[in-house]
Amino acid sequence: MLLNALRLTVAVMVIAALPGPQGARAAPQTPGIPAWLQKHVGTGEGQIAPVVLRRARALYQRKVSRGEVTNPCYLAKDATRPSGTPDGRPAPRFYVICEVSKSFRAVSSGYGNGRKLPRADFSNGRQCARHFSNAEGSKLTMGGPYMTAETRTSLKGYYRKSGERRPLYRTFLLYDGEGETENARERAIGGHPAVFLRWTCRFRKPDSPHADADGYVPFGNLVNYTGGRSNGCTTWSRPEAREILEQVAGHPTTLYVYPESRDINAVATAVKTGTSLSRAGLYWNARCLDAIDAPKFWPKAKLQPIIDEWRASLPERPPLELPICN
Repeated sequence: MLLNALRLTVAVMVIAALPGPQGARAAPQTPGIPAWLQKHVGTGEGQIAPVVLRRARALYQRKVSRGEVTNPCYLAKDATRPSGTPDGRPAPRFYVICEVSKSFRAVSSGYGNGRKLPRADFSNGRQCARHFSNAEGSKLTMGGPYMTAETRTSLKGYYRKSGERRPLYRTFLLYDGEGETENARERAIGGHPAVFLRWTCRFRKPDSPHADADGYVPFGNLVNYTGGRSNGCTTWSRPEAREILEQVAGHPTTLYVYPESRDINAVATAVKTGTSLSRAGLYWNARCLDAIDAPKFWPKAKLQPIIDEWRASLPERPPLELPICN
């Protein structure tokens, strides 16, 4: 049986209360990790940090043992890593791990861009994330355990390609969270291709099931933000998104996102006190830590009232009405 095979494949391990050490590119041999997977463990490009893998495997094993997951693969994300490599390529920080088939894949992924409000600036730069939160409307990443859920596909509008107007359909993979991530659905947090349409006008297409009451559909320019920032969702390139969605659609699995609030607060304290992360048993990507100085976690109880107050102060705007395309 597949479930039994999965249980035999994954080994029993200890769930560390604090993250593993940040240090050399190649990590020491980690007990319980299969030999083929060990070479992918580390802090170098394309590798997965020890703490991220340990927690991702522990979450997956727990769900498998309970019969909640039969998918042979599980997912992980390290939001402390930079968006791009020094030579300008999107940097890998999202992982698809299939232990039965001995497959490991690292791909690029977006992180939450945040907001800059009058009472609080929790916006993130293009390369490294400093701010994290699970407040609804924060547009920030929240680390912790998730389960992939159903998918929803919707039309985003039309764009021009090869001289023709073509529809852009985008599939959204919903997540269900636990603990600090339990409001994932409230926050509309999930995974999808890193593309959107910047609407410019509308044209008449009454035969479209997506046309408005007057028979018009939106038209715009296709924007690809692979490896960049998002509204807090997990975003992938279109080819990578297609493969990931095929792997999990109708076949749920686990996703572990690092860092959690405890990691963020512990690293921030270590930076403030001048404590070495490696000596404290903490992990953060070194390049990004140097760029952001120290990370910050915004508790929902603190940030949500600020967001709600800002929303209430916004003037009421008339519905958007796009001009007719030439």
